[in-house]
Amino acid sequence: MRVVLILPTSTYRATDFVAAARALGAEVVVASDRVSPVLDRHGTRAVEVPFDDPERAAAMLTNLDDRGPVDAVIAVDDQGVVLAARAAEFLGLPHNRPEAAARTRDKRDLRRALDASEVPQPSWAQIDDVDHVPDVGFPGVVKPAGLSGSQGVIRADDAAAARAAAHRASDIACGGPLLVEEFVPGAEVAVEALMRDGVLDVLAVFDKPDPLDGPYFEETIYVTPSRLPDVAQAQVARVARDAAAALGLTEGPVHAELRIDGDRVRVIDVAARSIGGLCARALRFGAGISLEEVILRHALGLPLDDLRREAGASGVMMLPIPATGTLRAVHGQEDARAVTGVVGLEISINPGRPVIALPEGDRYLGFLFARGETPTAVEAALRRAHARLDIVIEPAP
Repeated sequence: MRVVLILPTSTYRATDFVAAARALGAEVVVASDRVSPVLDRHGTRAVEVPFDDPERAAAMLTNLDDRGPVDAVIAVDDQGVVLAARAAEFLGLPHNRPEAAARTRDKRDLRRALDASEVPQPSWAQIDDVDHVPDVGFPGVVKPAGLSGSQGVIRADDAAAARAAAHRASDIACGGPLLVEEFVPGAEVAVEALMRDGVLDVLAVFDKPDPLDGPYFEETIYVTPSRLPDVAQAQVARVARDAAAALGLTEGPVHAELRIDGDRVRVIDVAARSIGGLCARALRFGAGISLEEVILRHALGLPLDDLRREAGASGVMMLPIPATGTLRAVHGQEDARAVTGVVGLEISINPGRPVIALPEGDRYLGFLFARGETPTAVEAALRRAHARLDIVIEPAP
């Protein structure tokens, strides 16, 4: 078996995906926007492809067939989903249509597709002039159409704030397209799912217990199983399935963000890839296989007999960056690891490196993992461990 993993150099996820592929006995080819020594060590072969030209990049990947057939092409992060779809199409492998994958990369196209299928979502409008932001009601949320991870997403409570947010978001997006959406109050959840022949299987629903009310939208704690009532979880799953169908997704991982406002569930975002960062380490299925192995098994046509999430509760905390500057130290790591229920801590930025807070930033300081008998116990363990960390940042001039 031969797997092409499309791995941007900025990804957190190379190690986990390569390890899962090798556990299945698959040969790994790493395709990246830049072949760094780190990526070269991960794969038996590493190739550089132009992420900004999916047609040419896909043609380069199909030429790998000269050295043996490619059995799966998997995009690890958002940047590679269109490229993966195009390459799989050329190779005759199960895939999302490239135009469906592309809809998940442009929030304007995503919103149009959801509108066309009457999937519930916030009211929205495209911003054509940063000095004249359309009125969708206040509070609103200004966001770049092509960025992810809450980068450039800013709440605005009045027209003046909306103009300021649009200018700032435009700078963050390097002049890229923007939109403004109605702010949806209420609890937010994340759905992790797998599309198989046009049918969406929900693998996990994560609660996000910290309120995401702005002015920026830094995500922190994810805990599963969800503590929502069964009827609410069923509605979340139904809306997620409707959203995936509206976008035309048919194969592979799906990560969706939804908000529950009273008895209404509305779609905030849908991505044609799995959960970001190292958050997938909070999930295990069947006899203990990872989410990465689930994705690889599906892509390779291997058996997926048991997709039930493991018993018990689990969670992850994406460690926020409290200020922009230079990271000097993260003290208290051993104390955090000693908290009952904590099963892992990964600091993903080295001391001496710059750190950038939201909305300009696009990375997290690291990841905390916990397991326990209940979601409440897991959430409490993550909060206790985080409180033991002392993050030292030298402010930027």
